Amino acid sequence: MSERTANGSDASAMSADGEDEEDSQEPAGARPVDQHGFMISGACSPVMPAWEIDQTKQMQRLRKWRSMLGSGTADWKRFSARHPAMVKRRVRKGIPDRLRGVAWQLLSGGRELLLQNEGVYERLMLAGSSEKELEIVRDLSRTYPSHVYYQQRQGPGQRSLFNVLRAYSVYDRQVGYVQGMGFIAGLLLLYMCEEDAFWTLTALLKGAVHAPLEGLFRPGLPLLQQYLFQFSRLVDEEVPRVGSHLRREGVHPTMFCSHWFITLFAYTLPFDHLLHVWDVLFLEGPKVIFRVGLALLKTSEDTLLALPFERLLTALNSKQFPAFSRPPAQLLKLALSFKVSRRLAASLAEFQKQQKEHPNGKDSLL
Repeated sequence: MSERTANGSDASAMSADGEDEEDSQEPAGARPVDQHGFMISGACSPVMPAWEIDQTKQMQRLRKWRSMLGSGTADWKRFSARHPAMVKRRVRKGIPDRLRGVAWQLLSGGRELLLQNEGVYERLMLAGSSEKELEIVRDLSRTYPSHVYYQQRQGPGQRSLFNVLRAYSVYDRQVGYVQGMGFIAGLLLLYMCEEDAFWTLTALLKGAVHAPLEGLFRPGLPLLQQYLFQFSRLVDEEVPRVGSHLRREGVHPTMFCSHWFITLFAYTLPFDHLLHVWDVLFLEGPKVIFRVGLALLKTSEDTLLALPFERLLTALNSKQFPAFSRPPAQLLKLALSFKVSRRLAASLAEFQKQQKEHPNGKDSLL
């Protein structure tokens, strides 16, 4: 369970399709919450039921992870350098929830950035106003509106989220703030304090360990354009019937999967699934987003092939993919069965070539 749930003040999941702002301010005690702190609102709740877990195995896994993490960055670096295959195997099985906050910081390089930049977050908090403040405030109630930590207007959750996003908009004025960043920072804050969340967000966007993701939010969204191009090529190769059907119906990737990449699936996946995907994301990098996207299309293939344009768009933008009714481990197993590294490299070269040949044009994404 997350830090916020553990101390009785919150949990996590996904905003369905933007709950009414008045509803999002409903007192937490008015409705029950799930194990992650999301409000349970009956049959329409976006929160999936908890998956049964063998408690004995869970405690064994917890002891192994405590031993792996040791007392901090140095211990973790030594262990991960000596046993990379073991680390990969254990991460793919899922990081114990009570250790996710620490593990994500270490895997992302966020903890190291914090240690290298002592006092920087405090100075950013004291810096002059950011031109993005009004945008940030406007979006606060749209970020995880069904989670108890973020429900109260100007409550502790919304204040912390504002602080982290404002600090980043000052830290990197070229990126500033884009709406999808709120879902990423909001999830991090469920597992760590403000300063830790800020540096973990920075590690992701600046590429402390893996390729930087800041291009998802830079003016013109250059990395998003690249990812959409690459994903369309992967769909043609791995789920060709779906790719052909999308083209026939005139459905482009921008119409349904931009938010998959911009929020790193934080807006779409059920929370238990999301946590497992993010575990792999922090260790193996953003290619897992492509793999999960392919898995969602693969498990929905027969349904999607029978749908015309409007219903196809509705299905692709919904949060009701068949894979969500299965345990997170099953979705990850299918996702990780797609071997994408070489194909991503090939499609990147193709994308860059087209960009050079048509610098001011828009390439067809399907």
